[in-house]
Amino acid sequence: MRYALLLFVCCWSTVLATAQPTAPTRAGGPGQILGGIADSASGKPLREASVSLMAARDSSYISFTITDGDGRFVLRGVTPGRYFLLLTFVGYKSRLLPVSVAAAGATDVGMQRLGGFSHTLGEVVVQQERAPVSVQGDTVAFSARAFRTQPNAAVEALLKKLPGVQVDRDGTIRAQGQQVNRVLVDGKPFFGDDPKLATRNLPANIIDQVQLYNQRSDQSAFSGIDDGQQEKTINLITKRDKRKGYFGTESIGAGTDERYRAQLGLNRFNNGRQISALGQANNINQLGFSNDGSPTAGDVSSGPGAGGGSSLPGGFGGVGGPGGGQVTINMGGRGSGNAQPASNNQPSSITESLAGGLNYRDAWGKRAEVATSYFANRTTVTTDQVSRRENVAGLDAGIGETGQPLVTDQSAAARARTVSQRLNFRLDYRLDTLTSFRFTPALWWQNTDQRQAKDQLTSIGERQLNTSLSTYNASANTLWGNGNLLLMRRFAKAGRTLSANLSAVLNNQDGEAFNQATNTFFALDGTGRTTLLNQRISQDYPARTQALNLAYVEPLSLQQKLEFRYNLANTHSTSRRDVADFNPTTARYDAANEILSNQFSSGFLTNRAGLTWQTRRLRYGFSLGLDAQQSSLRVNNQSADTALTRDYQSLLPSAMFTLNASRSRTLRLNYRTRLQAPTASQLQPVADNTNPLYIRLGNPQLRPEYYHTLTATFNQFNAVNNRSVFGLLSANQVQNRIVSATSFSSAGVQTTRPVNADGYRSLNGFLSLGQRLGWHKLNVNLTTNGNFTQGQSLVNDQQNQARNWSLGQGLSLNTAFNDKLELGLAGNVTYLDARYSLLPQQNTSYWTQTLEADVFYQLPGRWAVSSDLWLTRYAGRSAGFNQGVSLWNVGLTRQLFKDKQGELKLQAYDLLKQNRSIVRNVTDTYLEDVRSKVLTRYFMLSFTYNLRQFGK
Repeated sequence: MRYALLLFVCCWSTVLATAQPTAPTRAGGPGQILGGIADSASGKPLREASVSLMAARDSSYISFTITDGDGRFVLRGVTPGRYFLLLTFVGYKSRLLPVSVAAAGATDVGMQRLGGFSHTLGEVVVQQERAPVSVQGDTVAFSARAFRTQPNAAVEALLKKLPGVQVDRDGTIRAQGQQVNRVLVDGKPFFGDDPKLATRNLPANIIDQVQLYNQRSDQSAFSGIDDGQQEKTINLITKRDKRKGYFGTESIGAGTDERYRAQLGLNRFNNGRQISALGQANNINQLGFSNDGSPTAGDVSSGPGAGGGSSLPGGFGGVGGPGGGQVTINMGGRGSGNAQPASNNQPSSITESLAGGLNYRDAWGKRAEVATSYFANRTTVTTDQVSRRENVAGLDAGIGETGQPLVTDQSAAARARTVSQRLNFRLDYRLDTLTSFRFTPALWWQNTDQRQAKDQLTSIGERQLNTSLSTYNASANTLWGNGNLLLMRRFAKAGRTLSANLSAVLNNQDGEAFNQATNTFFALDGTGRTTLLNQRISQDYPARTQALNLAYVEPLSLQQKLEFRYNLANTHSTSRRDVADFNPTTARYDAANEILSNQFSSGFLTNRAGLTWQTRRLRYGFSLGLDAQQSSLRVNNQSADTALTRDYQSLLPSAMFTLNASRSRTLRLNYRTRLQAPTASQLQPVADNTNPLYIRLGNPQLRPEYYHTLTATFNQFNAVNNRSVFGLLSANQVQNRIVSATSFSSAGVQTTRPVNADGYRSLNGFLSLGQRLGWHKLNVNLTTNGNFTQGQSLVNDQQNQARNWSLGQGLSLNTAFNDKLELGLAGNVTYLDARYSLLPQQNTSYWTQTLEADVFYQLPGRWAVSSDLWLTRYAGRSAGFNQGVSLWNVGLTRQLFKDKQGELKLQAYDLLKQNRSIVRNVTDTYLEDVRSKVLTRYFMLSFTYNLRQFGK
């Protein structure tokens, strides 16, 4: 622990020290450049003019500042050498000034005079040096030129270098503490907004700027009134000279242990027209797309009561059903310096994939713009896991000891093959100068075949309670469709708008499974009783949702608006579950199991009306809103011939405040409330015995959850010292939260059903401090994040309060010394503590420490070597799970052809053969350690050709 605290103090001390004013330099050390900028005609000083320092060798960006009120500027910490100063000011001609810094001390360039544009010019393209980071309102923009990447690197490599942005090994992107679910290209969708298809398939050298912001819903963006529906979004702005031409990446490789990879990428950009074709095949866990291809969380289907449950019960992952309030820390595989608690985003299996797709975007005439894409993939996932779960249950061991945890040891193996296709379409059409509409339908289909086997042992202390050998074979189909039509109308009076949004979602999931198990239950004297289970399970989950949103905005003045809105939404879900036992007499599954079979439906109808008053000033803005919602939850248990209807009246307040203290500093406070209805699978009162030792039940008495969310964000960039600060603080409180009520029988069988409980609170914080140092273009990024969660659950009808908190500190450094050498270093320390009121002896705390380093060096003769090393240590877990990982990858590349567009590469993956995956799951009711078999050492020889033909 003392090492972790020492690292935390040193990290912040180092960066804060670099932020202090530069001390007088010594002989031979860095110096400074000073001067001024004034109007050539009047001699008046130009305030806030831009001054960029660039290397004379290649005109690469080094540092940036702006002039003060007297038109003066100072660039500190400049090493001896030859440079260019780029002086720019809006409305004036830019000047490129050569400067030589010979030794320590001050180099004064004097007062430089800029002349204004005195005549009309033709079409001129002005390329202006940008600061590495800029803040405009809630948008943070990063200049790609300031964050150099390796030749032919993908966009994902660029994102890893940006302050406040973290990229996990599986490609999941987190920005300012929030997950990014949408990546746009020039403000438009790319393959239906699948983030990985853009970040893993587009080259970084065509990107001019990376914009990061919270994208509002289409209707909210049109009306100008924030409705709280925001999604963290990255917009990739391409370079102007790269918007016309051909580019792509073609690659093929073969390796030891029958490893292979192939990639096809071809893009044709012609300004507004974009055509892309992508394809890939490999068995080395390289997915250039979102793994399941499922609709994102922002779709209408995520509304109250939508869906109806998973395609089939008993999804692979752990030894039992889901628990509430889960926090997962991943150890193993290659990390990315991510210090925050995360979901299972590290590889825990071996994946073979085959995928391909087409993307098209163009303007059809002067009124219409179309974007469409089709993508298909087939993945085969092989999983081999060993886990140990300690439940928060004080049971009697039968040997005079009470209050001991129930422990389950399990080994499991599975193989799942998934085939999916998805089609996206978007049409923007302008009816006239004031009226337009947007139509965005989507279709998604998936088939999954799964085979899994489990062997588990449950015990208390030294006493065995039960053992189980089970197999589960399932096949499921999912068909999902969504249509959204948004009509937008402006009026002659500025600011007056009317919009109507009609959406519909159809979702049908059905499948069949065969569940077989041999269970043995042990008495106190050690004798066992064995039961056999052999069942066929057929399930069908059809669901539909329709919603209508009307919004009218009336301007009260130049600074104030009033919005009137109405929402009507109806969700209907059906769950049909038929279970049949195997009949030995007929050798068929024809013995209906009435107890486990059920037909059930639920409906959630809402009428909501409200208004929002919004005020915007130059430096600040705020809005206050209030909605009144009448909801009706209908439950119909057709098997039991019972029905239940409940009505709810709710007030849903909202508020927002934005402070723009300057052009580069923004503070935003946002308070939202919402109502979330239970799903059909949560309401269905039937046992799911997919795992016969972990029974799951529904509860038709569930009430909707009421969420309160308060979020504060802060963005700042100081152009003078190249320092950026990003902060996030989010607090949540949930009334009637749906939690788990778990009971354990004397034989160790666990039964879980959802119930409502109050007392849930969570607090999440994220702070990122980025500092760019002129010395060799060094980027320093510090990330600190914390999480606190408190929740209630029931264990054997006793109240159990679970509290867990975590604190993580990360430090990353990356620099490009020159065209030949690029270095990166990242490390983090994470501490997590979990406390349980019901069984204090289950309280736990543990550390995770990681260190990652990567290097690229250009050797003579068109040879290049690259290497990355990932080290991790963790302690405080179950026996056998406290291990370290050293993952070392090395590559040797021979660059071919005139512009180094070809690459012949020999790669060694996991050279030390130590790669492994270890995950700890912390929930309200149990602790679980999971160790998975993952991809280990192999060697691969590959050839890659990078097509780059622009301007044609």
